[in-house]
Amino acid sequence: MHQATGSVVFAVADGVSGATESHRGAVEASRACVERILHLLSRSPAPLDPADVAVFAAYRLQELARWRLGTGDAGPDDAAHLFATTVVAGAVRPTPGGPRVELFRVGDSGAWLLDRSKGRYRPLFALKTGTDTEVVGNEVAPLPRVPDRPEQAVFRLGEPWVLLVGTDGFGDPLGEGDGAVGALFARQLAVPPSPLWLGHVLDFSRETFDDDRTLLAVWPRTATGPTPEPGPVPEARPVPEEGPR
Repeated sequence: MHQATGSVVFAVADGVSGATESHRGAVEASRACVERILHLLSRSPAPLDPADVAVFAAYRLQELARWRLGTGDAGPDDAAHLFATTVVAGAVRPTPGGPRVELFRVGDSGAWLLDRSKGRYRPLFALKTGTDTEVVGNEVAPLPRVPDRPEQAVFRLGEPWVLLVGTDGFGDPLGEGDGAVGALFARQLAVPPSPLWLGHVLDFSRETFDDDRTLLAVWPRTATGPTPEPGPVPEARPVPEEGPR
């Protein structure tokens, strides 16, 4: 939480299996992203710069690699070998028009909007699986690699929507949200559960899906009067331009 603005700041990371100490990379990347976003919120009310945050996290992983290897010559390749990780990070800011969400990702972890009234999911980033996907690939471009323009989404969060951010241990079995896993979470996340119950629900069993699971959920506060539906601003990509029905 950013006390001065009342913003909720978050980061969800998923270490890449090919990296030898990816769990440490995930922890450090999450910590670095939150630290940088808090700094940016304190400095200016301007929109977050995803590339700035991602570069800061990538540099932190390189510093960790230098410490781990005991040499000042460790570079991006060394950091990737040790600590490669995906990340989804951002902030939810209170505004007069409703909570404003700004988030980005590096790698293939996901984010969704859950319509609690209909039990439907709207992916905020391209899915690895779906009706238009013929082959499911395992290639990702994780930190410490930073794309020129990290994938980003910006929108208002209002009823009946819940923001979900999760690793592919949750996203892969969720798919398009039209199966048993989607129905389970649509039912269980209709209202904020206790942390213990959320952990229990997240410990579901589905054959062939056994990856590590992390899930973050943000509910808008109920307010009087109409609340705007979530819709992307012009720079929000790859969220569909058409708002949810």
